Amino acid sequence: MDLLASVINYILDMGAAVFMPLLMFVIGLIMKMKVKDAFKAGLTIGIAFTGMSLLIDYMGSTMGGAAKAMSQNTGISLPAVDIGWPGAASITWAWPLAFLVFPLQIFINIIMLVTKQTKTLNVDLWNVWNKIFSAILVSYFTNNVILGFVAASILIFLELKLGDAWQPEIERLTGIPNVTVPHFISLFAVIMYPVDELLKKIPLLNKELDSSAIREKIGIFGENSVMGAIIGLGLGVLAGYGIKGSLILSVQAATALTLFPMVSKLFSEALSPISEAVSDFMKKKYGQDADIYIGLDWPILGGRNELWVSVIITIPFLLLFSLILPGNKVLPFAGIINLSFVVAALLLTNGNVLRMIIHGIWTAPIFLYGATYFAPYMTRLAEETGTLAAGQQMIGWSTFEGPILRYLLVNGFNGDIIAIIGFVVFIVLYILLIKNRKKYNLELMNE
Repeated sequence: MDLLASVINYILDMGAAVFMPLLMFVIGLIMKMKVKDAFKAGLTIGIAFTGMSLLIDYMGSTMGGAAKAMSQNTGISLPAVDIGWPGAASITWAWPLAFLVFPLQIFINIIMLVTKQTKTLNVDLWNVWNKIFSAILVSYFTNNVILGFVAASILIFLELKLGDAWQPEIERLTGIPNVTVPHFISLFAVIMYPVDELLKKIPLLNKELDSSAIREKIGIFGENSVMGAIIGLGLGVLAGYGIKGSLILSVQAATALTLFPMVSKLFSEALSPISEAVSDFMKKKYGQDADIYIGLDWPILGGRNELWVSVIITIPFLLLFSLILPGNKVLPFAGIINLSFVVAALLLTNGNVLRMIIHGIWTAPIFLYGATYFAPYMTRLAEETGTLAAGQQMIGWSTFEGPILRYLLVNGFNGDIIAIIGFVVFIVLYILLIKNRKKYNLELMNE
């Protein structure tokens, strides 16, 4: 058992930028690619992940700095320190039983592939930490580790099924065939789905309004660089940076929005030959109808500027809510770049920027209250794993991923009738969302 834990932890400690290229190289060889082609594809995807990570960190430091300045201008302090998703992932991997969820995900995925319950092969194994985190929370609430692993299994199943449903839209957005994103954060689309259906009934909001449509409508002001400059300038003014600081932030935001699509093209360059090799292999071995989707981390969508425009514009609203919501204990900082809503919003709205921004605004209180509710349990985990000394300041995560689903799971497994009913409602909405996506996917294929 200790050996298995050591091997898994060693592999995962390399990070996605090393682990994913190795995995893609092996998959390429299994799919009969030439060694040089498999090596080049694997190396390129490592470069893509590294480049995207650098840009996300750059965005976090520049935009996060402005957000911190805005919060400091208020003079308000809150008791829980926002450690963001990197901090949450770090304390999660320190859990002694974390390594067991890694083979659990692989096992469930293989069973579902063999029984044709999914077409998604989820190779984004580093993000298994989300399932581990949920298992920890359920075990805390129920004092039963087994129930924690049951909860993780449920999430693995839900992610894979939704990964199938997202695939055609992800291919449209990225231009990469046979890839999908079975990531935990995409499940938040279930919560936004009924609201999005209402928004689509409003004439202004039911039109195509992705970055391409915006460029057609407003010309140069819809260019990535110009949009970034305008948004960065506005955020600098709100942060009280003055003319000089605001202009610097303006150029920094323009730089990020210009470079994201460039780095994103590397994903296409790396993944297209691998996905084609997988498709050819499956069709030769199992017939023309056989297909498989490669499940990857959300950064393959990072080239879509709708994602970053929505995130930046909603930053002031997230900060405002953190200051005015009664009972909130977390001031956004490390988690200020709210990826917890925006990836799901991008997929759900098909890149409609206005609807994405609206979703970012109305869901902000949900994330903050989720962060407040789970802060004591994050602090407990950090203390138990030795990453935080006992009695130090409470820690939280302002854009706590999947707050409603995790609330329903931990309390539902603890016997709360309201939570159990709420989870049933969630599953009903989940099924309706998948049916809706199947209808959309058929329309997309027939275009």
